[in-house]
Amino acid sequence: MSRNVSLDHAPDYESPGLDAAIGRLLEQAGCRPSRGQRVLVKPNLVAPSNPGLTCTRPEVVRAACRYLTDFGAQILVGDSPAFGTGRIVARSCGLDKALAGLPVRLVNFTRPRQLPLTLGGSIGVASLALDADLLVNIPRFKVHDQMLLTLAVKNTFGCVTGFRKALAHQVHGEKGTRFESMIMDVCRAMPPSASLIDGVVAMHVSGPATGKPYALGLLGAAANPVDLDCALHAVLGLTPDATPLGREAVRRGLTGDVSYPLKCPQDFPAEGFVLPAALANVAFKPVRFVKGRIKSLCVRLTGESKKR
Repeated sequence: MSRNVSLDHAPDYESPGLDAAIGRLLEQAGCRPSRGQRVLVKPNLVAPSNPGLTCTRPEVVRAACRYLTDFGAQILVGDSPAFGTGRIVARSCGLDKALAGLPVRLVNFTRPRQLPLTLGGSIGVASLALDADLLVNIPRFKVHDQMLLTLAVKNTFGCVTGFRKALAHQVHGEKGTRFESMIMDVCRAMPPSASLIDGVVAMHVSGPATGKPYALGLLGAAANPVDLDCALHAVLGLTPDATPLGREAVRRGLTGDVSYPLKCPQDFPAEGFVLPAALANVAFKPVRFVKGRIKSLCVRLTGESKKR
């Protein structure tokens, strides 16, 4: 697998060259599906609140889908948000309107399949993800209060269906490296993939849902999500092992020398980008866990009612 990471400048989401730039990046990442292949486009759809900053921007997802349609692929777009469903959050962030007229289908992740984990146990991962011929993974560049950063590897955790993500925090959190090992297992179980980072406007200070905007002006893509994450660490002046998931990648021998055919990490000044001062516990307090499940159910019921 190529260890190239392609980085490029993108001043804003309204730039007339955005579609072409994203097409070039995906092509350099080896994203060339065959006609009829099943392609799952997996953006970061966290929750219906503050979607303009917390979710992958619709303009980026639309550009990726336009690129893919030229190959005649069968394109699904989906995620399993922390609150609600993929379709509900897609409506909240305007993704449904952005994709209107394109031969793509918005889906919710259902029918989990048990994935055995390296450190024991298993986790329910969406069959739509595991059975796809190609995954196009489109995270938003954000800080994360528990994992420091949420980038390409972490975004694949969204392929775990529904409440199982929250339950995984409780089962695997604060137990050595079990949580990050579980996420890496999910990432490694994905089909062949290309990862495209939306860093045009990043989130800093806190995250993944309550931070502040940071105009980074970056798009990037790679065939290997670990390599892309390492490059994005470097943009912030961090080493590959600066985050829990980065350390897990180093432990597994997944990191290595990365080449930059376009821009280099140093071409993206990130002065003033604020990381969380300290990491919060991965496991939620029992009251927060219960409140979160109730909130998720309410969002789902309200969203489905609005759809009708």
